[in-house]
Amino acid sequence: MLYDQISRNKRRTVVLIIVFFMLLATIGAAVGYLLLGSLEFGVALAMIIGVIYAATMIFQSTNVVMSMNNAHEVTAEEAPQLYHIVEDMAMVAQIPMPRVFIVEDDSLNAFATGSSPENAAIAATTGLLAVMTREELEGVVGHEVSHIRNYDIRISTIAVALASAVTMLSSIGGRIIWYGGGRRRNDDREGDGLGILLLIFSLLSLILAPLAASLVQLAISRQREYLADASSVELTRNPQGMIKALQKLDQSQPMDHPVDSASAALYINDPMKREGVRSLFYTHPPISDRIERLRQM
Repeated sequence: MLYDQISRNKRRTVVLIIVFFMLLATIGAAVGYLLLGSLEFGVALAMIIGVIYAATMIFQSTNVVMSMNNAHEVTAEEAPQLYHIVEDMAMVAQIPMPRVFIVEDDSLNAFATGSSPENAAIAATTGLLAVMTREELEGVVGHEVSHIRNYDIRISTIAVALASAVTMLSSIGGRIIWYGGGRRRNDDREGDGLGILLLIFSLLSLILAPLAASLVQLAISRQREYLADASSVELTRNPQGMIKALQKLDQSQPMDHPVDSASAALYINDPMKREGVRSLFYTHPPISDRIERLRQM
């Protein structure tokens, strides 16, 4: 089953890249039309940006993501309990030892990143380390190690890169509209039916493409969390440790420092603690559902 999951995740990586590049092409066409009246220019610009973002994350993912989340690397002497638990879980999972990072934040959270087990890293907040018992911390680390072993981190990391690219292009398009860019180029098209349709397409793309990118991340993230919870129990042989950890995570406050929406999906727990309508686009399943599944194992 594990090797089937790894194979599926590798195939999903290809599908994910295709879907995100389609979104990039769509929003790039919108930006190109609004800026220069050229769909082709916008698509080419979007593809270049997408390739740069994806390549950067594939080859420098750990450093980039850790920098985005204000994490600093620690040694066994600086954080002995966390470091040795990561070391133990990696040994049980039969993966290389990940690098270990800490995020200075009072909330309870953790995440893993990297493009493969060979260059992976795990980060935990200071709040998590202060509150969790050893068995609970083992459950959390086992969850993150499972993401590494199952190649979930590759999907998540590439999703972060391409979602960030979509958001950036959408922001550029929004500023063009706000500051009136391209208005004169479109004035002579006011009576042109095709020009009006293209303008409507551009506006809808700027609005809907970031939403679509979030939905893609949501679709690929929720099932992975259930699997990582179960895999953590497999590694620790202690379902109560994972259940107790999730119960504490459910009571956590939001993170103090701003978290980029693209990288929020990496965390074991929603770092922004979204509620109401915003929770519909939360990339993690409800913690109560995750606990119930573990109790039924």
